[in-house]
Amino acid sequence: MEHNPWVIDDWHLAFRLLISVILGGLIGYERERKNHAAGLRTHTLVCLGSCLIMILSIYGFTDFIGQPNVNRDPARLAAQAITGIGFLGAGTIMFTGKSITGLTTAASLWVVMAIGLAVGAGFYFPAAVTVLLAVFVLWGLNIVEKRYVNQFKEYLFTLQFNRDVVSTEQIEAIFHEREAKLLKIQLDEPAYEGGGGKAPARLRLHVRLPNAELVLPLTDRLNRLEGVSSVTAE
Repeated sequence: MEHNPWVIDDWHLAFRLLISVILGGLIGYERERKNHAAGLRTHTLVCLGSCLIMILSIYGFTDFIGQPNVNRDPARLAAQAITGIGFLGAGTIMFTGKSITGLTTAASLWVVMAIGLAVGAGFYFPAAVTVLLAVFVLWGLNIVEKRYVNQFKEYLFTLQFNRDVVSTEQIEAIFHEREAKLLKIQLDEPAYEGGGGKAPARLRLHVRLPNAELVLPLTDRLNRLEGVSSVTAE
């Protein structure tokens, strides 16, 4: 009997949906471990929904094949899914003032959507290979990026201190001890308050550190300096 490409049995449909849940969950698990906004459930549902859309696009309108004025296009619904995933991805992107976060999670949602479409169309092997490559990019390249690419990060230190007790040279020496590079320095000289007292000076330092773990020790070391009233780092 000749095989009809537009017909599929219920068990095969269920199998494709199950595979999409497993493959989408693998990527979602990686995102969940890193406490991202879109984690295990979000990625799994995106992959499952994309798979169902692809199945519906291919097999959902079989009864209309051969009808007058019916143009069969199995990629039409899939194209709309590609467009629609942008709204969900945009929701994971946040601008925090100094940086933009969530771009990688938005990209992973887009990839998961493509995996779901591939599974729905029956392309199991490329879908599985894509999952392996995506996990490698999210996990493996993240290690490489932290170790070699984003090793140096910039921070802003703000200090309030008494210039009569501590000097800027002492503060600068502490940063040099930690191999920090000073990028920008802004010193606001103290003003006299209404009671005749002298307000503390404010020093803003844009610093590049070789390791994020140095932020807390540096803040503690500066705060323990005699004459320093407050230290903030961001």
